[in-house]
Amino acid sequence: MADTAARTMIRTQERKAYASFGVRPSGRRHPLVATAMVLPLAALLVVVFGGWEAVVTQASSVGVMLGR
Repeated sequence: MADTAARTMIRTQERKAYASFGVRPSGRRHPLVATAMVLPLAALLVVVFGGWEAVVTQASSVGVMLGR
């Protein structure tokens, strides 16, 4: 039988250590947080490489394909 009590104690201590430094353990982020992190970089790349026309063209093509 596995000794789960020791692992639980270690995890509890790790969480307390992370909380004291204000750091969360690695894991999955909320999708809105990930989006907020990516949007500034995406906007910068659109401006730098002039991709706005391509985005508009693709959106227009998708709209036509969907019948709008």
